[in-house]
Amino acid sequence: MIPIKEFDASPVRSRSPRKRRLSLSEVLIMSIETLWSNKLRTLLTMLGVIIGISSVITITSVGQGIQRSTELQIEALGTNVMLVSAGAARTGGISQGSGSASTLIWEDAKAIATQVPAAKSVSAFLQRGGIQIVRGDTNISTTLLGTDLTYPVMKNIHPQLGLFFNQGDLDAGRPVAFLGSTVRNELFTANETAIGADIRIRGKRYTIVGIAESKGSAGGQDLDDLIYIPLTNMSAQIVGNNALNGIAINGFWLEANDADQLNSAQFQVTNILRLRHGIHLGLPDDFRITNQVDIINTFANVIGSFTIMIGAIAGISLVVGGIGIANIMLVSVMERTREIGIRKAVGATSTDILSQFLTESIVISTIGGAIGVALGVGLAFGAASIFKYPFIVPLWSVGAGFGLSFIVGILAGGIPARNAAKLDPIAALHSE
Repeated sequence: MIPIKEFDASPVRSRSPRKRRLSLSEVLIMSIETLWSNKLRTLLTMLGVIIGISSVITITSVGQGIQRSTELQIEALGTNVMLVSAGAARTGGISQGSGSASTLIWEDAKAIATQVPAAKSVSAFLQRGGIQIVRGDTNISTTLLGTDLTYPVMKNIHPQLGLFFNQGDLDAGRPVAFLGSTVRNELFTANETAIGADIRIRGKRYTIVGIAESKGSAGGQDLDDLIYIPLTNMSAQIVGNNALNGIAINGFWLEANDADQLNSAQFQVTNILRLRHGIHLGLPDDFRITNQVDIINTFANVIGSFTIMIGAIAGISLVVGGIGIANIMLVSVMERTREIGIRKAVGATSTDILSQFLTESIVISTIGGAIGVALGVGLAFGAASIFKYPFIVPLWSVGAGFGLSFIVGILAGGIPARNAAKLDPIAALHSE
């Protein structure tokens, strides 16, 4: 007999082919191809991120550029310089502003120059704005500044033509004038000689002895729209409010030996002026001291707060951009439900689907972030070129731009990608 082989009646277990996960490069290529096939929709989706990132970078750059420009202008006056101003007059309990009262005299400034060890130099001044200047048929309004001989040295004022007035002019109170370049250009044509010519100030004749080099503008104020005359002449002929015990001044500038001695100089000035003015303990000062370093720090804090506030507002665009990306990705999942079903049917895993949709979202936000950074830098450079302040783009703002766009992509694409990965392939294939 032929032996009969035993038959194995156990059920045959079919082996499904092993699924291969897509590589990162394959997922990236597929995502880019999908986005490229819907170029207009992709671009519109990027707009929110582009606007948000470019706004943050532009605002940050403009804020720091303006801050640095102002710091340079203040530093040009010297970080070891402070201004002592006369006190404010009060009318009906209302302050008329610093310098409106004759609480400082020239002798105060001279005393400070000799009695304060930390003081390198001291310069007193009298200032009046809106003074009418007449030459022939030309009539202009400008600021008149009565100074001593230390003022041009301390404030870096240099003659372009002629000379600043001298000690003899100051002692005798002679009617001589040193013009800023703006005033010269308003009173004379380019071919006319200003040196030695006469102008009338408040009906009195003054001889021009020099023209200052241009200093430009600071804080919207034209630094060349000035006329300098001897302090003694200003007090006697223009202001006419000499104090009973000396020549009244609006204030004086003090230059310390170095920036580290500025606080020491301020303390010494305060004590000396209080003693000279007979101000008893507990009573307020009748003068005001403004420290250049304090001005820089205050301005930096104001600009910093303003930049943060505007940057936060611009950051709302990023949130809007993220919502736009999430919305488009959710719509994309609904539109591509059948495609997802086919891909799962032929072996794509849920991880593959999740990776592709998440990658698409990240690509949209990252490319949008790159465009936003480039646009922001371009706008910042254009603003700096137009308004003439330093072009500064902080590296942290660029890094933050890319980082935020990447995070927005992950957050906005997370839920749509998860929804796509959870789709049942059979239900997906039957969807319309």
